[in-house]
Amino acid sequence: MSTQEKVLPEFAEETDVLSLNEIILYNDDVNTFDYVIETLMDVCEHTQEQAHQCSLIVHYKGKCCVKTGTFNELEPRCQQLLDAGLSAVLV
Repeated sequence: MSTQEKVLPEFAEETDVLSLNEIILYNDDVNTFDYVIETLMDVCEHTQEQAHQCSLIVHYKGKCCVKTGTFNELEPRCQQLLDAGLSAVLV
């Protein structure tokens, strides 16, 4: 009785791992729901429904991830949120 050895295809030894970051939006007592929704639509390119859901999560949970991507993609967006008077961090 003989056994056969299965050979798996070779994969690249080194793979580029793309590090993803997040913009976290925090709740505040200053900005209105409508303002937060409009800002998320403009800055993060959210749909109205997506922006509305994020604003509700921020309101009830205190924070919400509003955008995921590379640091270079997110840094200007996070700065735009801060410039608009929202509380956000890039992690």
